[in-house]
Amino acid sequence: MKFKKKLGVALSICAAVTLLAGCGSTEKKADDSKDVKIETASTEDVEKALNDKDGKSIVLDARINDAYNGWAVEGAKRGGHLPGSSDFSAQWLTSEYDEKENLEGRSREKVLDITMEQKGLTPDKNVIVYDINGKDADEVAQYLVKKGVKNTKKYDAKEWINDSDKKLDSYKNYELLVAPSVVNEIVKGKTPEGFTDAKKIKIVDVRWGDNKESGYMDGHVPTSVHINTDSFEPPKENKEGDTEWKLADDKTLEKLLLDSGITSEDCVIATSPEPMAASRFAVICDYLGVKDVRVMNGGLVEWNYLGYDLEKGENKPTPEKEFGVKVPARPELIDSLDKIKDIMTNKDQHKDFTLVDNRTWGEYIGDVTGYSYHKRKGRIPGAVFGHAGVKNSSSMSYYRNIDKTMRNENEILSMWEEDNIDTSNHLSFMCGSGWRAAEILWYSKVMGMNNTSLFSDGWIGWSNAHYPIETGTPKK
Repeated sequence: MKFKKKLGVALSICAAVTLLAGCGSTEKKADDSKDVKIETASTEDVEKALNDKDGKSIVLDARINDAYNGWAVEGAKRGGHLPGSSDFSAQWLTSEYDEKENLEGRSREKVLDITMEQKGLTPDKNVIVYDINGKDADEVAQYLVKKGVKNTKKYDAKEWINDSDKKLDSYKNYELLVAPSVVNEIVKGKTPEGFTDAKKIKIVDVRWGDNKESGYMDGHVPTSVHINTDSFEPPKENKEGDTEWKLADDKTLEKLLLDSGITSEDCVIATSPEPMAASRFAVICDYLGVKDVRVMNGGLVEWNYLGYDLEKGENKPTPEKEFGVKVPARPELIDSLDKIKDIMTNKDQHKDFTLVDNRTWGEYIGDVTGYSYHKRKGRIPGAVFGHAGVKNSSSMSYYRNIDKTMRNENEILSMWEEDNIDTSNHLSFMCGSGWRAAEILWYSKVMGMNNTSLFSDGWIGWSNAHYPIETGTPKK
């Protein structure tokens, strides 16, 4: 799609040219105030804070996002976080972030201010920040103190995390969002024991454009094979002369996987500078029947933050002849336009089904289309607003941290509750044409939600079919 092409090229150039530095400024604004001595909390202090019923105390995990999700990384014997703790990674303070050209027009400082507000980090709170490396917690604590959260302590959680008698929480399916450090081990031929029971691991790099114009040749995760997004979403002109980027038919998708060296018996790890693109392809692989599908967490931001090398040049796949199962093996994962039309026009018969509209509020109420090549505005009658970005149709700011990693599960669920999204229903996620919704669908799977699907054609498919639409703020 056109907006994706521009976004993909920009992100690819950014990743390739700047590598560890990122595109634009990557350092938080200089603070002239000197570091203060951060008091150390005891295990008893932490336990008391975690059990605080009046909401005055907050415990934060300052480690890398993967550790919080559930991966045993950075030398930890176990993965996961202290039960009841939230997250504020030290990585967010210095990770790649384009101060001037980001999709929401926000400075790093502004993004982190919003993050603090979302987590309730106000001056009246008692905060304990933990890590296991003796560095991350202090960096985050210093930042919070300088932002006015004076009563902040730090805690070395190494003993807690490595003690099998102490409880840790993880996302139910955290392994679907692979830590870059684990991917780095895999590309070096050191696949962690028990990582997958698939025959082979195939790493792909998903971006718009051919090998050269996509930026793939300038830098990608080593061994990865390039997937051009136009190969699974080819541009076609409809009867009215409008260009659409809709998901290809099943046979075309199967051929794409075979040509890319992928069969149903493989483990596929989708990487990309843009998590939306990786998630879009991951959903396709899952839908067709690939045995084990993962997405690398955080695009290439964390990969670069950790100092891992990007490979240049081209990796050519060895095509396969037989996929191994009849496609699609999981048809329930992608909802057709006809299915959604039937459900939404007979909503009384489908009260346990919710169509979640993951676009901007402006798109949802019909103020803007969100796309330069699509003129129809509005929403599908009965669709429930579920957020994505604030003002840009390529933004996922409500579902990501500043480093493009997945936002905290509890915060996503709280947002859905405010949106009146009943998670006991079947949730079908939609956006303009499936990209934003695919990433959100993947996060729902990470959180352990199995009763979810993707309405791939989305608003563009629905409105181009001239089905009923609504505009304006919904009546309560």
